[in-house]
Amino acid sequence: PYTVSPLEGLRSALGPAVVVEHAPGVRTATRVPPAELDLLAVPRTGEAGVRVRLLSAEGAVLLTERRRTAQLTWAGGFGPEIAPGTVATVEVVTSVTAPETGRYAIGCSGLGRFRLAIDGVERFAEVLAPSPETDDIDAFVRLPQWSATVALVAGQPVELVLRHEVDPDGFQVKIEINVDQIVADPEAALAEAVDLARSADVAVVVVGTTEEVESEGFDRTSLRLPGRQDELVSRVLDANPRTVLVVNAGAPVILPCADRVPAVLLTWFGGQEFGNALADVLLGLAEPGGRLPVTWPADEPAWLPTTTPTGGVLSYRESITIGYRLWDAVGAEPAFCFGHGLGYTTWDYLALDLPAGPAAGGDVPVRVTVRNTGARPGREVVQIYAARPGGTVQRPARWLVGFAPVRVDPGREATVEVTVAARGFEHWDTSAGAWATEPGVFELAAGRSVGDVRLRAALRRG
Repeated sequence: PYTVSPLEGLRSALGPAVVVEHAPGVRTATRVPPAELDLLAVPRTGEAGVRVRLLSAEGAVLLTERRRTAQLTWAGGFGPEIAPGTVATVEVVTSVTAPETGRYAIGCSGLGRFRLAIDGVERFAEVLAPSPETDDIDAFVRLPQWSATVALVAGQPVELVLRHEVDPDGFQVKIEINVDQIVADPEAALAEAVDLARSADVAVVVVGTTEEVESEGFDRTSLRLPGRQDELVSRVLDANPRTVLVVNAGAPVILPCADRVPAVLLTWFGGQEFGNALADVLLGLAEPGGRLPVTWPADEPAWLPTTTPTGGVLSYRESITIGYRLWDAVGAEPAFCFGHGLGYTTWDYLALDLPAGPAAGGDVPVRVTVRNTGARPGREVVQIYAARPGGTVQRPARWLVGFAPVRVDPGREATVEVTVAARGFEHWDTSAGAWATEPGVFELAAGRSVGDVRLRAALRRG
């Protein structure tokens, strides 16, 4: 499949006049990953990828096709041209050509019986099965795996033939061919990355989570980055303070060095165009305009909600103080607040205007005027939070009731209107079994995040 890595994106954007060097630094995986496409070729044709054959119980070939991936999945059947229940065996054939001479882990992943031959020698013929306590979805996401260490010579192809016996009662088939070079000296690999950063004008360190620790079907057991990524960041910063930290993750992670890094860019999972998009943002062609929809903690305090049931029960003990509201409730300061996000300009908040006179029970238009005080055009996300000081109803200390983006040229002002729905002032009345509004004065605050409020105004309801 088409993908652009961060390295490819930066090299393409900067061109031949700028030397972009790379070192892996540390490993993040404990499993052998699916083989990269550039390692694989169909024997005799040399086409990139693998050859797949679907075979009947009698050995008849039902379908032959080439796939440009080492991860193969069929769900609910093998396609409209294949009659249900006729596929008995899936055969995958490819050759692996190592770019460097060394020791490699070669294996397969899946559920069920597999046979794997490496250069004509059968190395594996067993059933791959999860442990009895493993959840079904977890087993399908993190497939059972087998691998062996094989010495490969650069440029010399090694043929792999993988056969999988299809469960006639199964709904899905998922197969992986796994290949990865074994790092002979992890300390030397880390030192190489640090030395490279020391000699560079600017270091870009890409860290993140992997499908081993963050995926569907299972909960994360830690907010820490896997492997020695924190150590990599710290040592690169020691070697070169001009470092950009790129975080490729789908959820919060602990960043011990966040306060030392000049720039932290959260890319979430960038997808196929990750490298090109990253280059655009790092080189200033596009502004990083996102805002955090979650709170990023600085550590893992004991009061954080757990994902581990006790006695088969998972208690939502935070109640209405869910998410960012919990940080206000315990009086804690996170690493990055809900709603936080920086761009390539700066902002002043000039005015917060509410409708004149007492508000009825309907929606409330809130007008906020901002000024772009930087030298570049920019996009701001104006956020409105509500509070009910002195109220008798149990509430969070403050809660988001609206937001709106606005684009402003440098040195210019703009006014954005945020409609606060009537529902934003209501609470659930358990005795009446309906939503209700506690009469009194609410505070509306405008700002850049829940932790960066710039303007406040009072509004009477009821």
